[in-house]
Amino acid sequence: MFRWLPLVWANLTRRKLRFAFTFISILLAFLMFGLLDALRTSLNEAVNLAGADRLLLQNKINMTVPNPISHYEKVKAVPGVRAATVMSWFGGMYKDGKQPIQVQVVNPEAFLEVYPDLLLKPEEAAAFKQNRQGIIVGKVLADSFGWKVGQRIPIRSAIWRKLDGTDTWQFDIVGIYDVKGSGINKASAFFSYDYFNESLQFGRDSTNMIAIRVADPAQSDQIAARIDAQFANSMNETKTATERAFLKRFLDQMGDIGAILVSVTTAVFFTMLLVTANSVAESVRERTNEIGVLKTLGFGSRSVMTLILLESLSLTLVGGLVGLGLAYLAAIGLAGVVGDYFPSFGLRDTTLIMGVALMLVFGVITGLWPGLTAMRLKIVDALRRG
Repeated sequence: MFRWLPLVWANLTRRKLRFAFTFISILLAFLMFGLLDALRTSLNEAVNLAGADRLLLQNKINMTVPNPISHYEKVKAVPGVRAATVMSWFGGMYKDGKQPIQVQVVNPEAFLEVYPDLLLKPEEAAAFKQNRQGIIVGKVLADSFGWKVGQRIPIRSAIWRKLDGTDTWQFDIVGIYDVKGSGINKASAFFSYDYFNESLQFGRDSTNMIAIRVADPAQSDQIAARIDAQFANSMNETKTATERAFLKRFLDQMGDIGAILVSVTTAVFFTMLLVTANSVAESVRERTNEIGVLKTLGFGSRSVMTLILLESLSLTLVGGLVGLGLAYLAAIGLAGVVGDYFPSFGLRDTTLIMGVALMLVFGVITGLWPGLTAMRLKIVDALRRG
């Protein structure tokens, strides 16, 4: 079979322009497949990175409806709760407000206990707990604005107003955090609930969410049910779920991203199949006379079928492997750019194995019909057409 490879290559490159366009279409299809699957798996990994020992509580209606701060005190007293912190959305804007930033209001000491995977220097953590106007910012956010520890910055709110009617809070940057193995965004900022609450014009003593760290992750569902039962039939019923379930539900609100990516990839592969199948079929039609000569020289029908399948398989494998290789290199390069938002962005072994399997399947599909046609072709008919 390997001795036929020179003949296979000569047949593929007979029409160099057609070969080039077909090769490029296969390459681009598998390049897109690799990158889209890397995005899909990284989104799934982002969900898996969410803390297994953390719960998120929100109002049963939706997360925009606040709960009274008294809920926070009651949640801390629930058996099995190790620590809890309020988490209210601030709606931050910096300078001209054209670039919104993610700012949340928390209880500093409790927040660091609930999220131990948020990395701060000891002196920065101490300053965050002690300085009422202190704010910690993610590394990505700090780099984007050139912020440094010790700098004083104003941040406006698109939602809240202070007692004096203004919408701007002043903050001291007391720490720049990094994250290890967590779903926390590195482009966020956090500051003290007490500083926020005491200066509010409206909406005092309330919180959008409560983040809870449980002592035993195996008891998360039971503790969540216990918390919700405590507020059942009240004016502010709650809905508590694991951080992982909450993040998955949040992503689902934007649509089934996995299904969207699969649909796009399917459309790309379908187009590639049409192009490749037409290319192989056209190549076989052009060589009808030569196929008759091969059969005259002793090539059996199965040998002719094998030769054409080798052509289609070689075309899809070479184009597909180059495409996947470029996707692998592109994913390595993109990981440095999007790694802060998609911590596990990259091609998995399963993606590479699936890609090779698809190449083999597509190679057989595109070569099957032309191969069967050539196999059934009689020598007399082939020579007459030539």
